[in-house]
Amino acid sequence: MSEQARDPGSRRIDDPYRWLRDPGYPQVSDRTILAWLEAENDFYRRYFGPHEELVEGLLSELRGRVEQESESVPVRDSGYEYQWRFSAGDEYRAHYRRPIGTSDWELYLDERELARGHQYFSLGGMDVSDGSVLAYATDTDGDERYVLRFRSLTGAADPPEAIDNTIGEPVWIPGTDLVLYLELTPEWRPFRVRAHRLFTATSDDPVLYEEADEGFFVDVCLSQDRRFVVVSTGDHQTSEALVVPTTDVLSRPPLLIAARRPGHEYHVDHAHAAFYILTNDRAVNFRLVTAPEDAPGEANWQEVIPGRKEAYLRSFTPFEGFLLVEERAEATDRIVVHTYEGDSHRIDFPEPHCSVSAAENPEFAVDTVRLRYESMVSPPTVYDYEIPSRRLTPRKTQVIPSGYDRSRYRSERLTATARDGRDLPISIVYPDGFPTDGSGCVHLYAYGAYGAGTLPHFSTDRLSLLNRGFACAIAHVRGGDELGYEWYLDGKLANRWNTFNDFVDAAEHLIEEGYTTAGRICISGGSAGGELIGVVLNEAPHLWATAVAHVPFVDVLNTMLDDSLPLTPMEWPEWGNPLTDRDAYELIRSYSPYDNVRPQPYPPILVTAGLNDPRVTYWEPAKWVARLRATKNDPNVVLLKTNMGAGHAGKSGRFEHLRETAEELAFVLLETGHES
Repeated sequence: MSEQARDPGSRRIDDPYRWLRDPGYPQVSDRTILAWLEAENDFYRRYFGPHEELVEGLLSELRGRVEQESESVPVRDSGYEYQWRFSAGDEYRAHYRRPIGTSDWELYLDERELARGHQYFSLGGMDVSDGSVLAYATDTDGDERYVLRFRSLTGAADPPEAIDNTIGEPVWIPGTDLVLYLELTPEWRPFRVRAHRLFTATSDDPVLYEEADEGFFVDVCLSQDRRFVVVSTGDHQTSEALVVPTTDVLSRPPLLIAARRPGHEYHVDHAHAAFYILTNDRAVNFRLVTAPEDAPGEANWQEVIPGRKEAYLRSFTPFEGFLLVEERAEATDRIVVHTYEGDSHRIDFPEPHCSVSAAENPEFAVDTVRLRYESMVSPPTVYDYEIPSRRLTPRKTQVIPSGYDRSRYRSERLTATARDGRDLPISIVYPDGFPTDGSGCVHLYAYGAYGAGTLPHFSTDRLSLLNRGFACAIAHVRGGDELGYEWYLDGKLANRWNTFNDFVDAAEHLIEEGYTTAGRICISGGSAGGELIGVVLNEAPHLWATAVAHVPFVDVLNTMLDDSLPLTPMEWPEWGNPLTDRDAYELIRSYSPYDNVRPQPYPPILVTAGLNDPRVTYWEPAKWVARLRATKNDPNVVLLKTNMGAGHAGKSGRFEHLRETAEELAFVLLETGHES
């Protein structure tokens, strides 16, 4: 069944498993393909069949770390407090609210009812209109095409209309019955902002904005003070924003902040009759500027916070009395409070290496902000920070019912030297008494793409490895933004090999420091992180004990040559466009995991896919697994599990997905001899 595809230069690309792509995609109905995937799933089940006791034991461990009955810290918004709750045994949340100052909670949305009868369920964005009408979006097959519906919260009749083919959070215009939503193209690109008025025909919904560039995705939100609608559009290196007052959404054309130009990214919010703009126009790590409301163009930008090499300004939120700024430096998050008068102070947290971020803060006129904090050994904690007193108050720390004693674990920040001389941070956690004579096993993770840094974070799943003597590490490789925006740029496009080399160099450092030896490192990654796993499997297979690749982006060359696929045009600024750029073609071909599988030994490999995945299409992992089996020259197992009713995120439900985690852990333990 070998097939071939052509590259732009009319040379042939060997693609023997091209037939696994259903020509009717996104509908997959070809019986041969479905039978192939089901056979793979059956092989996956047969692998775990003799080890059911191990899987069930791990599942019991994982479930034992989940608080059966839990609830969120209430969030105040427009006269109400909002909270979600889990009841014992439930897969999905129930959402409640109450008027501030009262004790009577009312159930306003029940995910359990919405999910009933569906193999998959995801609640997308939701928003309440002035306390009276809820707009909410649901997806029941994992293809991330959400249906937007409405529910009266006052006892009136529910608006009957349903709007399909949407994505993102619906946005109510304050004081009106008008809601904004994002519409998708057939290729799954958010390209159009529409406005819908309740109890009217959806076919009459006017268009607020439409993006013609097939590589740009559109988003819409309100400014923090809710005075402006902000429409953002962009790809992975260029952005553009337009604004329109919430009082004139349909009667005034949106005002452009700054015209798009390649490589310029900026983000807009509003406070005190001025726009605040985070921009990389003159600083690779971004700077914050302000502009007058009636003339926000670049010529009028005035600097508020300068760009700095040592700190990456990631985001900001303007409140009535201060600006909350999120920074990143040395693979650690920081939060800084800036007053409008020019003073500033950093919020202190218990550990030097941590992950911290602003949590849900919907109101503008506040003097207390909600934050989220965690580290490799500290479970996630929700804090309230009072600005006037500078007091940090814990509101809720994740409870681990089966018990957790942090004194049993040690966490460190290591620094490896990459092959080009750059310092490469590694975050590691291990049980007390972990050997440093090379006899230990290490689980190593990285992502390394899109500037999405992986910070030191807590994981209850990780405890199953730590408690069996493993160390667990995160390699902060280039392609993420752990060391600033330039760290991201150093891992994309022509610099892509830095990401893969960094991962291998991090592994070599762990060996040199005595944490482990070659062949005792278990690796994992997902999506673009799965691409990384595929490359390092080809390049340094002797280092790895096992590999797990979740929905891996491994057929990079073929995907980037196919502009009919959902994400391809948007992805060109990240990977390069091999259709028009010969250098990009050769670079992608040099690392694309599927195209570089070799007749060499590979470690045991577990791969997952989602039949309805619009981000990494199911045939990428399927083709890769088929080629690995046909090419490699070792007896090690390669497993493929395709979720036939789900997408990129795998199974839904808080317990259902734990079985997949238990299987992954069982695979690692079985293949490293730790199953007992």
